[in-house]
Amino acid sequence: MPFHFFAYMSRMRFINRWGLMRNTMPENDMEHAMQCAMIAHALALIGNKRYGRAYRPEHVMALALYHDATEVITGDLPTPIKHNNPAIKGEYRKIEALASDRLLSMLPKDMAREYEGLLRPDTAHEEWRLVKAADRLCAYIKCLEEAKAGNAEFREAQAGIESSIYAIELEEVQDFIREFIPGFGMTLDQISR
Repeated sequence: MPFHFFAYMSRMRFINRWGLMRNTMPENDMEHAMQCAMIAHALALIGNKRYGRAYRPEHVMALALYHDATEVITGDLPTPIKHNNPAIKGEYRKIEALASDRLLSMLPKDMAREYEGLLRPDTAHEEWRLVKAADRLCAYIKCLEEAKAGNAEFREAQAGIESSIYAIELEEVQDFIREFIPGFGMTLDQISR
C-alpha cells in the first residue's frame, strides 16, 4: 500500500507565506521550515553550551522542520486573521488538529507513532519555546530582508516583531539576536569580509 506523507510534505514549497503583504522576495513554507529548523537548532546548542540546558538539539530541529506541516492541508492563514480573533484562533486550532490526524494517517503505523510528537508537539515543553522563538526570529529576518530591499510594507510588522523577540526571556535567544541577526541587514560584500 502506498503512503503519501512525503508527497504531501514536498508540497510545502507551494504554500506561500506573508499572503497579505507585498513581498519583494516570495517565501514558501519549505524555505521557512528549513530556516526555522537551523535557527532552533542553534538556539538549543547555545542553551546547552552556555546556560547548562538539557535541550535535544536534533529533536528541536525536527520540531521546527515540521512546525507548519499542517499548512500543506490548511494553507497559511495570515497572522492578523489567525491571531486577532479568539474564535477564529480556536477554530483554526481544531482545523490544524484534523490536518495533523490526516497527515499521520498517510504514514505506516510504525512510523506514525514516531511522527506524532512532531505533528502534535507538546506545546508546554521548553523545547517548543525554542521553536516558537525561532519562528519569530525568522519573521524578523524576513522583515529585515524586505527593508534591505527597499520594501516599506514590512515596517510596522518589523517594529512589532522586534519588540516581541526582545521580550523573549531566554538568554539563548538574546545571544542569537546579538550575535547573528546583524548580518541579515548587511550586503553580501559586508558579510564576506
